[in-house]
Amino acid sequence: AAAAGPFSLREVLDAFRRCVTEQREVLLEPYLSGWRGLIRFLQSLGAVFSFISKDAVAKVALLECHRQQHRFESLQSLVQHELAAGPAALRARSDSGCRTVLRLHRALRWLQLFLEGLRSGEPRTSVLCTDAYNASLAEHHPWVVRKAATVAFCALPSRDAFLEIMNVGSAEEAVAMLGEAIPYIGDVYSITQELFAQHKLLDLP
Repeated sequence: AAAAGPFSLREVLDAFRRCVTEQREVLLEPYLSGWRGLIRFLQSLGAVFSFISKDAVAKVALLECHRQQHRFESLQSLVQHELAAGPAALRARSDSGCRTVLRLHRALRWLQLFLEGLRSGEPRTSVLCTDAYNASLAEHHPWVVRKAATVAFCALPSRDAFLEIMNVGSAEEAVAMLGEAIPYIGDVYSITQELFAQHKLLDLP
C-alpha cells in the first residue's frame, strides 16, 4: 500500500518542496509522501533494490504510526518527544521514531547521490550506484550485504532507462526536473543530519 501507483519524479519533487518550513523544520507528512514516491522508484527497478526498498517500506509504515499516534507535525517535534525520555530509554528502543528516521536518512543520502550521478551524464549506472552506495549506506551494512549489492548493481538498466522511469517526458526534461528535485532532497538531508548530530543521534544502534 505504501508504494501503490507508478513512480513520478514530479510527485517526489512536490513532496520534498513542501517538507521544509520557514523555521527550517522538516514536516513529516510530506517527508513520508516523498519517501513513498522514492520507494515506487526503487520498486520499478525490480529485485536489484529489494533489499533497500523492503526495509524502506517497513520504516515508512512505522514512522507513519509514530506520526499518527503522537500527532507529530515535524521531525523536530518527534526528536524532542523521544529525547525527553532520556538517552538510555531512546537507545533501548529498536522501534523508536529517531532510529527509524536515521535508517531512512542514510538511504536518502544514497538516493540523493545516485540521482545526482544520473543528472551528471555518466552513462554507467552501475558505477554511479556503486559510488553512491559506498559513500553512504555501505558502512552500515555487513560485508555479505555490501558484496551482494555491488554484484546486483552490475545488472542495472541504462541511464536512458532510468530517465524514462522518471515519468516526466523526455530525457532532457527528466534531467531538468532532477536539477529541481535534488536541492530539496539535499536540504531535508542536511537539516536532519544537523539535528541528529546536535543531539548525538547519528550512531543509534
